[in-house]
Amino acid sequence: MNITIPFDQLTKHQKILAYIMLREGILDERAIHSDATKNYRIPSAPKANEPTKVRIRTGKENVDQVYLCYNNKRVLLEVERSDDLFDYYSGVIIPGTDSVSYFFEIRVGNLKCYFNKKGVVREVDGFYNYKIIPGFDTPNWAKGAVMYQIFVDRFFNGDKTNDVLTNEYVYVGKPVKQVKKWNKLPEVDGIREFYGGDIQGIIDKLDYLEDLGVEVIYLNPIFVSPSNHKYDTQDYDYVDPHFGKIIIDKGELLTSTATSNEKATKYISRVTETINLEASNDLLYNFVEEAHRRDIRVILDGVFNHCGSFNKWIDKEKIYANSHNYPPGAYESIDSPYHSYFYFHDKNAWPDNNHYDGWWGFDTLPKLNYEGSPKLYNYILEIGKKWVSEPYNFDGWRLDVAADLGYTKEFNHQFWRDYRKSVKGANSEALIIAEHYGDPNDWIQGDQWDTVMNYDAFMEPVTWFLTGMQKHSDEFRPDLLGNARAFFDTMTHNMSRFHNPSLEVSMNELSNHDHSRFLTRTNHTVGRVNTKGSRAAEVGINLGIMKEAVAIQMTWPGAPTIYYGDEVGLCGWTDPDNRRSFPWGNENKDLLSAHRELIRIRKQYSALKTGSIKFLHAEHNIIAYGRWDDDNRLIVVLNNSDKVKEVKLPVWEIGISDNDTLEMLIETTREGLSTEEEIYFVYHGRLAIKLEPFSAVVMKTKVW
Repeated sequence: MNITIPFDQLTKHQKILAYIMLREGILDERAIHSDATKNYRIPSAPKANEPTKVRIRTGKENVDQVYLCYNNKRVLLEVERSDDLFDYYSGVIIPGTDSVSYFFEIRVGNLKCYFNKKGVVREVDGFYNYKIIPGFDTPNWAKGAVMYQIFVDRFFNGDKTNDVLTNEYVYVGKPVKQVKKWNKLPEVDGIREFYGGDIQGIIDKLDYLEDLGVEVIYLNPIFVSPSNHKYDTQDYDYVDPHFGKIIIDKGELLTSTATSNEKATKYISRVTETINLEASNDLLYNFVEEAHRRDIRVILDGVFNHCGSFNKWIDKEKIYANSHNYPPGAYESIDSPYHSYFYFHDKNAWPDNNHYDGWWGFDTLPKLNYEGSPKLYNYILEIGKKWVSEPYNFDGWRLDVAADLGYTKEFNHQFWRDYRKSVKGANSEALIIAEHYGDPNDWIQGDQWDTVMNYDAFMEPVTWFLTGMQKHSDEFRPDLLGNARAFFDTMTHNMSRFHNPSLEVSMNELSNHDHSRFLTRTNHTVGRVNTKGSRAAEVGINLGIMKEAVAIQMTWPGAPTIYYGDEVGLCGWTDPDNRRSFPWGNENKDLLSAHRELIRIRKQYSALKTGSIKFLHAEHNIIAYGRWDDDNRLIVVLNNSDKVKEVKLPVWEIGISDNDTLEMLIETTREGLSTEEEIYFVYHGRLAIKLEPFSAVVMKTKVW
């Protein structure tokens, strides 16, 4: 029997509620979801003219109409299927050859709202719309792959006969030094220190990397170069014999007071003798072949914006002039075949013309003049092609300061379009990752880079939330430490600038060769090695926070990238302290175990590589999110405080119902980790869990 209460007899609250229900209906915003993964766009990366199903999920019988809006069209969608919790609406877009932007319109009673990458919104902002770029996809092998970055000189010394020797040559005004104690900490002015790590050393440690679960090795530069970091390339065609093989080793060392390289005959012999260069390339070939045999891919570092003053094209140091087997460099002679490779401001200063453009004004880093030299332009395109082709078969490139190349943005974009054609034409499965700070959207439209080193949508938000520290340890922000809402809002905004093929291969790092070690950031201390000293980087660190960070890294969309030594507790302020030698024999076994187990979990569940993500819970120092696909549903929850916390998570939002149970896969804490089976039950769509201080828990729906 229905009882009708006259409107004038309702309470004020009841009147307001009745008005809202009549006027707008009740929309369950948390039930609504769509994205560009294979769960909600089929195919996720369509080709031109390929019919593409797009899907959106709403609460079961919760909305009246859903429209797909694109290309000035508004198409009413039908319910494709339903389950106990949701209705799934779908429609088809045929994208043609041009990119297509789309969003959804949802109606409930008189309420009208929209859904795009920002979520449920009242007004459409095209900035956050979904986008289909026909024909743009990234290599499947790289999607969600576990990468490992190696700074070669500091990883492992496998061949002591190729070590840089003390006084072998002069670098930036002073002779170089051979470091004989592997565990010595880098000096403040450590630009001339060489520890002896090499390609043979990486080969020797492939068992370790394979056991860790590494799927891709990213090498910092390995081509001939006078520095330990090798971002000042001397010869793009050959591996540095100090990383490779030295067959002919003649000549003399310099005196400790030398200031030039004109008599650096040992160095000249080592890096210019063809037999050394070819033997080094042969060793590199053997390394890649062995890595591939273990199903490990290898990516090179390409430094194409600038070279180094030692480079044979400019030869400011007279390395090649004094070998007598090479054409004159552009610094020495106006008639050099490489004259056009650089921009000289003084046209009458030869010989020894020092008036050339240097990157950021550094004369040790001559900027390459692509606009003035089609020969240079084509040469670098060939270099891009060479190393991903037979016989070397590298699997891609990381591009240093890629947005700086050229003198205008327009030229920069044109170069990378041609570079992509060259590299992908030689090896369609090659990956192109750029170093870039800021919005990468202009470069990841399918015609230039595949993706970027993910600072804005990974490293920085994770660092601010978990540590409150800036990525160089130059600033502490207590307002961002534990600020869960800022974390999710930042991630939502910055992830929206990626198209899904780019997001799934984005390089998600906690540390790298340019920033302080993440473990050092957990001490909440502002400093650098020159202000605090090396040992201060190890004081007050928190292994629990480090493991929280790794839990995020291994469960977040993108390619988690470990900076060598992070997995065993290496600390360090920013450059040069972040380039400490790998502590073989002194590894933190607890941290290493956490990495191994989290990597194993990532590789076992496809949802963590290419599945959907939804933010489930945010409060101070606590975040939770879900990852899922057709095969599995996983929950990740972190407590970044020093107190035990109890939370209730709305797991129904990723399709986990009261009929489901969850099992813990791993729990990390400050003291250790656990993989013991623990079962969680769902009540009214929520899961209650108690979290230990500085802990992370990963769980999944259990199959009985």
